[in-house]
Amino acid sequence: MKTKERITATALQLFNDQGYNTITTRHIAAEMNISPGNLHYHFKHSEDIVKAIFSELIIEMDEMMNKLYETKAKTLESLYHFTFHTYEIFYSYRFLFLNFVDILKKIPEIEVLYEKINMERKIEFQSIFSDFQKNKIFQDNIPDFIIENLSTQIFIIADNWISYNSLTLKLPKEEAIQHYSLIQMNLFYPLLSVEQQELYQLNYIQ
Repeated sequence: MKTKERITATALQLFNDQGYNTITTRHIAAEMNISPGNLHYHFKHSEDIVKAIFSELIIEMDEMMNKLYETKAKTLESLYHFTFHTYEIFYSYRFLFLNFVDILKKIPEIEVLYEKINMERKIEFQSIFSDFQKNKIFQDNIPDFIIENLSTQIFIIADNWISYNSLTLKLPKEEAIQHYSLIQMNLFYPLLSVEQQELYQLNYIQ
């Protein structure tokens, strides 16, 4: 692993474990047993490290989205796996979501990128939802305004479940991912065909 990659990996671990606002570049350098000057050769400021970490998150999510997008025979199971693995990825970058508003205000480049991603994801989700209707997973007669707002509802839940968990149930990693991914899946239940609702109750209702 190259030094630059080691820096982002170490920073991610420290941000997740000890809190974004308590970790500086000196902490990261000390954890790696390198000089601050060596670290600053690769990243001038901590904000640059956060931007690199955010880019890594986007790359992982792009791969997940493309996999679902390109799956021709989309099923209820593929929707569940996408949701579950999305929550696994988000938990791996949990400091971003626990400090999301502060980070967006502090680093305008991330805010601009986040807005761009939101627009792109909405278009991708619209196509995916259409495929679910074609495959008889979703009902045919879902009102347009429901489908149009569904991606926004997904963003609201996905972007905030980690903060909500830290304030309420405080579930450990595995339990939290399972619990909140199913909460998001429940969002789709009213849209499923009768047959798929039966499958959902059989396989996902605890």
